[in-house]
Amino acid sequence: MTRPIVIQTEELSASAHDWLASRCDVRVCSVDDPKFASLLSIADALVIRTYTKVDRALLAQAPKLRVVGRAGVGLENVDVQACAARGVQVLNTPDANSDAVAEYVFTLLLRHLRPYERVTAPTDAPLWKSLRARNVAQRQVCDLTFGVLGCGRIGSRVARIAGAFGARVIFHDLADIPVSARFGARPVTRTELMRESDVLSVHVDPRPDNHKLINRDLLGLLKSDAILINTSRGVIADTLAVRDYLIANPRAAALLDVHDPEPIGANHPLLGVPNAFLSPHIAAATMRAHENMSWVVRDVWDALNG
Repeated sequence: MTRPIVIQTEELSASAHDWLASRCDVRVCSVDDPKFASLLSIADALVIRTYTKVDRALLAQAPKLRVVGRAGVGLENVDVQACAARGVQVLNTPDANSDAVAEYVFTLLLRHLRPYERVTAPTDAPLWKSLRARNVAQRQVCDLTFGVLGCGRIGSRVARIAGAFGARVIFHDLADIPVSARFGARPVTRTELMRESDVLSVHVDPRPDNHKLINRDLLGLLKSDAILINTSRGVIADTLAVRDYLIANPRAAALLDVHDPEPIGANHPLLGVPNAFLSPHIAAATMRAHENMSWVVRDVWDALNG
């Protein structure tokens, strides 16, 4: 019996790759590999992650394609409508990395709020006293109003953790979030959210309406010492507007794990801005989250078998 041909364009966990390879003819091939076009012409399925774009042009080269499996949450790199028109099933892993991303929000926040120096050598009393004096934090999470923009799978987890720290938690979401999913957070208007938040954590999807949602008008409502955290998608924030807000408000900070574009080029507006802290899209970078996302291969196999 001929086994389905599956192209794996980006990294999966070894266990998930091996599981699928025991059932399918898996070809590991990135989209910029010269062999990709010829493989695409005979592929039954694609397994992708973040940087493979499935659009009409790709679909036109894939006459046998039946399934696209995205090892991750968002589908902004997949033209879902074009796939549906072609009868190509699109699968993803919506809740695979929610805990990891929520955890990373507080990794960024605590790293910013709490000075930390490692002691790597013996210290005398004066140095010990100096170390203690220069590592006094100005603020604690429990003293802050923590705002969550988008209270879905990840945002609700962030709200719960912020509440456990003792913060006053508020949120804004277009949907009517059930009380049981708010974890004590109070719903407010978007304007109230921007004005009242000491920390604003962004958790909205990258639909076109949300592109540059964090714009000059909204940033103008923030406090002069607010902390903006974005672990959703880079397109959500207007980078130039964020730069101007940070320059005008040196006590503010932006802790950004996602960027537009990625990777960050030499002309990125936030490079060199002292109160902009950029990380390389690693909020979901835990072994557990990678493993969870990789197991989209089970659904790909089921789809290939009807």
